[in-house]
Parts: sequence; structure tokens; C-alpha cells
Amino acid sequence: MNTEDVLAEFRKAGALLENGHFILSSGRRSSVFLQKALVFAQPDVSERLCAALAQKLTETFGRIDAVCGPAVGGIIPGYETARALGCRAFYTEREGGEMTMRRGFSIAPGERVVIVEDIVTTGLSMRETIAALSKSEGEILGGACVVDRSNGTAEVGLPLVSLAQVDFTDYAPEDVPPEMAAREAIKPGSRGLK
Repeated sequence: MNTEDVLAEFRKAGALLENGHFILSSGRRSSVFLQKALVFAQPDVSERLCAALAQKLTETFGRIDAVCGPAVGGIIPGYETARALGCRAFYTEREGGEMTMRRGFSIAPGERVVIVEDIVTTGLSMRETIAALSKSEGEILGGACVVDRSNGTAEVGLPLVSLAQVDFTDYAPEDVPPEMAAREAIKPGSRGLK
């Protein structure tokens, strides 16, 4: 599966939103938004995407014992990727503004773990999750995402595997072009949910 295949799945689900003024989870602005919730609401599509991601992960890292999906966006792709790999899935979540393992989740010494996200833009959630998991004695192999919005430039702190890399221009809020600034800014993402 390549970038065009992944974007076709987003288009088919009505999840590739264009010509808007979207506030990304990072706070940056873009005229393009990937509403991944519409994609991951479809089990058959989630299964296809995550099975392809699992194959790439196995080719890159070999044996994987567990997959961590950062909440909220990484829970479904993390679970589906773990299912395709035949391993355990768990997730991190924010507590007091900091990404942490809760709910009895832990990593055993020597356990080989990958972090799976839906979309990476700046890599912030991935870096926060790496910091949370690094407190364990497991081996954090790297990260993965269905779509890398940074087109390979996000610094996540570990190798990053993706199904699709895109270069959708984004802007600092003060640098939004006038034609985009004329549109109402909306935030369809999940970061900052109460």
C-alpha cells in the first residue's frame, strides 16, 4: 500500500477535507485536514491499513511484542496493528498534561515495543509517548503512523515508519495566507479534549 492508496481510502470515507481553514492538533493551520475518525470508524478499512502498516513494521524491526497507541488518535490503529502482528496492544493517555501509562499497563523488561499513531504532523505525541515508555525496561524500537503529514521531516526521536507521506502545507497562525484567513478556522481534531 502506498501514499495514493491511503489517500484514496480517506477520499472514499469523505475524510480528506480540502479548501478549508483547519486548526491542526499542533496548533498550526492548513487548508487540508485528514479526518481520520471517519476512516477508523470502518473496521474493514482500519484492518486493511493497519495490516499493511504491520507488514512494514515487521520488515523494519523484526519481532514486535507489543504496540502502544497514544490516546486518542492512536488507540484504534494501535490495536488493529497489534492484531495484525499477533501481539499485545495498550495505550498511553494524558494525565495532568503529561503522557503516561495508566490502567495497569506496563512493559516487561526486554519487551520489544513500537508506537503506532494515526497521523504524525510535528511528532509531539510520539515524543511524549517515547518519554512515557522510556521509564520502563522494555525496548522501544520506533514509531509508525498511517499518514506522515511532515513528509518525513518530523523529529520523533526514533525511526518512523509510515504508509503514506504527504506534504500538505501548514502555517503558523500568524502566517496564514489571506484567502485562507478569510475562511472560518475550525478545529476538527482531538487534542485538547476535556
